[in-house]
Amino acid sequence: MKIIVKKKKEDTSSGIKKPWPTKDAMEQVYAMKFWGSNSSAFYSGEGSHLPEIINPYIAALTSFLNSFESPIVVCDLGCGDFNVGKQLIAHTKKYVAIDIVPDLITYNQKTFKAEHLEFHCLDISVAELPKADCVLLRQVLQHLSNGEIKRILRKLTYFKYVILTEHLPEGDFEPNVDIISGQGARLKKQSGVQLTKAPFHFKVKEEKQLLAIAVNGGKGIIVTTLYRVL
Repeated sequence: MKIIVKKKKEDTSSGIKKPWPTKDAMEQVYAMKFWGSNSSAFYSGEGSHLPEIINPYIAALTSFLNSFESPIVVCDLGCGDFNVGKQLIAHTKKYVAIDIVPDLITYNQKTFKAEHLEFHCLDISVAELPKADCVLLRQVLQHLSNGEIKRILRKLTYFKYVILTEHLPEGDFEPNVDIISGQGARLKKQSGVQLTKAPFHFKVKEEKQLLAIAVNGGKGIIVTTLYRVL
């Protein structure tokens, strides 16, 4: 596997780094192991591997998925290294996992096998999304600019359920401070994504917090929220 790492372009007149394609930014995250590493070729960070973070999430999602009389179709937007998703497949009718990094998707396709599991390489801000009953967005939007989030939200209105997980500051904070898409998140700006607040004003029929996990060292709270859209 050969990955070419590209450098961000700089505005020579001001010295300010210009935004660059999200695909390039995320490819660099994995190539340079900005989120850490393990024995796998790809690693999506502690948020996808620490038991104290992922075990409660898997329990909450399993409970939700098993609450239906018949299994539902799930679309995982930003599936990453699939360390979490692999534990949810058995509770779904069909599981469609999507990420923007081609080599990551190729690796996942070779590594994880199930009859009702599909992987697709898509830019979720511009591509048409597969049909599903429920969308999972686990610590994905926190890395994207407001412009990209707005484009994604327009697509989410076609799903019945959206389950969003975001890393938020503790206490009061200003939501949805804009950032350049990439490895960083709004937490560094004492902000976090809240879809029903300005400038997004995401319209939902019901909102329910499923989970809130305090990160050790006062590094914020990872909150999972269920939205009923349709």
